[in-house]
Amino acid sequence: MTTSANQSPNTTKSHWWWLPSAITVIILIAIWEAAVSIFGIRPSVLPAPSRVFTQGLAHFPDLATNALATLSVTLIGFGASLLVSWTIAITIDFHPRLRQAVMPLLVASQTIPLVVIAPLMILWFGFGLLPKVLLVILVTFFPTTLGLIEGFAATPSTKTDLLTSLDATAWQQFRLLRLPSAMPSFFTSLRISITYAVVGTIFAEYAGSSSGLGVYLALQRNSFRTDLVLAAVIMIALLSLALFGLAALAQRLIAPWTLKLDDRHRL
Repeated sequence: MTTSANQSPNTTKSHWWWLPSAITVIILIAIWEAAVSIFGIRPSVLPAPSRVFTQGLAHFPDLATNALATLSVTLIGFGASLLVSWTIAITIDFHPRLRQAVMPLLVASQTIPLVVIAPLMILWFGFGLLPKVLLVILVTFFPTTLGLIEGFAATPSTKTDLLTSLDATAWQQFRLLRLPSAMPSFFTSLRISITYAVVGTIFAEYAGSSSGLGVYLALQRNSFRTDLVLAAVIMIALLSLALFGLAALAQRLIAPWTLKLDDRHRL
């Protein structure tokens, strides 16, 4: 059997990259369903996947409304986080002496537990949008900032010396060399931090909000509706996967040269 010239065996294989994960999930769900049935576990303790699915569908309007509230805060907060990250990284790149002064502060900002800072944000700034956005920024800006800083620094010195010999300005060197050089590490950190953004939003809502999946989780937990709690958790996971996919799509559209061949076919 021959393979067409336009589709190599590796390309065909890459189209099925999701299959092992899907099979694993199906097996785990089947084991979960069987265990609940065999051991007679109460739904308030551990509902069967079938119950989670049916109750999730029955309450889908509420889940969708709260998911949209969480998604809007996540996107606004993450957009602000990207602005902060790029500003810090570019400033350090143009003024390298700032790195030693700023980096310890950036690292220290990541040592604050979310459980502690989320209620304080609500206490200081109220129950509006601002504390949620600030918490998302705090949670997500560090990976992106570090990815950009390291990416800028990874530019080969030989290329920099060549542009310097051609009298290129600092901005021209940044635009032509350091910015493209930073794209691989930037998009890697982007995919990581965008999933953190959902977690930060949930914590902020859980600490104090009028809508969102964090609020929905708290209400259903207090009502001992474990099935709806798990349905909300699944919704959160789906949101995270969707945002991760959008980040990967953005990389393909903006910087396709940073992708490996198999990744290009996969996306």
